[in-house]
Amino acid sequence: MILAARKDNSRQLLDEWELYADSVINSTPVDNSETPKQKAARIKRLEADGNAEEWIEYYFPNGAKPAAFHRAATRRITKNMEWYEVRKWSRELAKSTRTMYENLYLMLTLRKRYTLLISNSFENAKRLLQPYKIHLEVNPRLCADYGKQERAGSWTDSEFTARNGGAWRALGAGQSPRGTRNKDIRPDFIIFDDIDTDEDCRNPETVKNTWKWIEEAAIGTRSISNALTVIFCGNRIAVDCCVERACKYADHVDEINIRDKNGRSTWPEKNSEEQITRVLSQKSYASAQKEYFNNPIVEGSVFKAMGYKPARPIKDYSLLVCYTDPSFKDSRKNDFKATVLVGKWKDEYHVIKAYLEQTNTATMIDWHYHIMDIVGAHACYFLMEQVFLSELIIKEFYETSRSKGRTIPIAGDIRQKDDKFTRIESLLEPLHRNGKLYLNEAEKENPHMQRLDEQFVALAPGSRAHDDGPDAVEGAVFVINNKLAARTHQPTLICRSQNSKRF
Repeated sequence: MILAARKDNSRQLLDEWELYADSVINSTPVDNSETPKQKAARIKRLEADGNAEEWIEYYFPNGAKPAAFHRAATRRITKNMEWYEVRKWSRELAKSTRTMYENLYLMLTLRKRYTLLISNSFENAKRLLQPYKIHLEVNPRLCADYGKQERAGSWTDSEFTARNGGAWRALGAGQSPRGTRNKDIRPDFIIFDDIDTDEDCRNPETVKNTWKWIEEAAIGTRSISNALTVIFCGNRIAVDCCVERACKYADHVDEINIRDKNGRSTWPEKNSEEQITRVLSQKSYASAQKEYFNNPIVEGSVFKAMGYKPARPIKDYSLLVCYTDPSFKDSRKNDFKATVLVGKWKDEYHVIKAYLEQTNTATMIDWHYHIMDIVGAHACYFLMEQVFLSELIIKEFYETSRSKGRTIPIAGDIRQKDDKFTRIESLLEPLHRNGKLYLNEAEKENPHMQRLDEQFVALAPGSRAHDDGPDAVEGAVFVINNKLAARTHQPTLICRSQNSKRF
């Protein structure tokens, strides 16, 4: 059975490579009307210093138009022969493909002579090297200009030497590369592609040993007197991983996420906003952050699985607070706007309703009217951090109140806030641990409540995970405690808003 499965897998891989070869052949037709003189002039122009991008576009025309960061990366690699770069590019940003184009350019124009392609396993390294081999065998434009590079006796899936003298070798992490050379040439181009695995990164000793092998054995194959290009292709999948360690030594670290600091696609020519939103909606917050935003999250380090309980009738709550974190402080993080309705019942705190989304101010204001409908005639405090109640926000609230015929009695929370993580952890974690903080069970399938749950579980010291939802819940619970303290005449705990705004 196992042997049959292996044969089936091999057959599938062969079929996939045959399809890839067909696509290469079909996408690179040769202009047979070109004269030898025209051909020589074109090749000379394409090979000239500074024309690598044009060379790539001619020999590899299939695919989306490159983004600015692709072009910038190619300029760095082709301009600097002694270079160490880490490409922390998100999935779907073609880091392996772009690196292959640059490598073939440098190898076929004889600027580099010997490439090592290294991955987490030998099999994976061979798989990653296969497209190089296919292009050298069947790409019509490469073959027409440089000759078919396949050379009998030196042409295997893991190692091959082309007719122009350039050589490629696949290696898995931990394999011995000692003595690796192409005649008298030591490796002068080393690619580490997907060197980290989730399993390896769960064991610090494995990461340590792999990194030692990279530094001493793999990069140690270089010649001191000959320029070396080193490229790490991979995401930051863990706080401690080989890609992250490489950043300490790199000449350049290129971190490109699926979306930029303003929340827009970093490669719109290939990945539309609608496509990105669709893909991210099918993944957990933690998974999306690791794969597409270079932000590994250790789930449950502060909050374990959040508790759910049916909400009480609104009349049962001794105090209700609607708290909003509009998140205008750091546009680089593309934060979420968060509005939550929290109620106090006996000694428990219930998140009755949550809105959490990367959206505009108008939508955020509409959330408040939905919450007004939920609370009805019952008293509810509406608060937002005072620093956010700018004239622009006030104006939008006012204009909305005129169109809807009712006002949001929102007040500014003037509390001087400490570090966000410390506030959330110190106030909410004990409540959660002791079974006093619950999310509304009826909202469990609501994407907004699901995001809140995910942000709680992702919360960790030093993490770059979004925390706007937990921050809003912390604000609501803090206000509830202060309001209840005021009712029992404990003025030292009261945080009054002296500049309330009503619209």
